[in-house]
Amino acid sequence: MPLHSLTPLSEHALLGLWHLTEMPPALVSLLPHSAHYAAQQPAVRDLTRQAQWLAGRALTHTLLRELTSAQTLLLNDSNGRPYLEQLPDFAVSLSHSGEWVAGIVAAQGRVGTDVELIRPKAQHLATRFLAETERVNAGDDVAKYSLYWSAKETLYKLHSRRGVVFKEQLLLNPFELREAGVLTGHLLLENFRSEHRISYQRLATDYVLTYCVEDAMHG
Repeated sequence: MPLHSLTPLSEHALLGLWHLTEMPPALVSLLPHSAHYAAQQPAVRDLTRQAQWLAGRALTHTLLRELTSAQTLLLNDSNGRPYLEQLPDFAVSLSHSGEWVAGIVAAQGRVGTDVELIRPKAQHLATRFLAETERVNAGDDVAKYSLYWSAKETLYKLHSRRGVVFKEQLLLNPFELREAGVLTGHLLLENFRSEHRISYQRLATDYVLTYCVEDAMHG
């Protein structure tokens, strides 16, 4: 199975990357509770989308086995946020893009992760999700626009607040793009502000990955 890597992020949290090569039937066979997941997979003709969804579940259970022997199902709440049915204190975040699936499982606290294929789409949509200072910092760098988008997605998942305006309430400090680094992000709400450290790295040459893990006492 193409589990690419498992990386400890803290005593309680693990980041996993799955390099997707399998078709859906092969992924179903890797899963505990396989009948449940086979029945719940997206009813779409796009086999890549089905495979991404199933690989996210396979990755989650792989990470979970490193943290606990408890058996549980991965479900989604009414907002689409993943959670573990029998482990309410655990946190899960999943993302997929193209051939990569990323996931974090933590025994406590909050987590967020996002993986994005570097492509011009983020630059074309920049006025919708970037503040003017962020657009100036991104310049004409396609990878930087994709990283800005990914980091804001991670920050959004970390807080899971509906109705957040990305270009006004999720802001990132200017940065110089490297192969890996840490970005400083800010959540700005009417009665609440917080600062966050978002790690990033390039995957191969065509993807960016961002993630953030915070303990239960943060913010």
